[in-house]
Amino acid sequence: MPNPKRRHSKTRSAKRRTHYKASIPSLSSCPNCGAAKQPHIVCHSCGYYNGRKVLTID
Repeated sequence: MPNPKRRHSKTRSAKRRTHYKASIPSLSSCPNCGAAKQPHIVCHSCGYYNGRKVLTID
């Protein structure tokens, strides 16, 4: 298998990785309480998911 002859510089690696960045998670409103939550995840303010009580929030 071919191997690199010389070491790649840190700058060259950084230029290749410029597009690797975290994206902002999308938010939707909870149909039960109206709080902002991530889709397909239990609401942290009321504990409902898909119209059913899943968590007990104190």
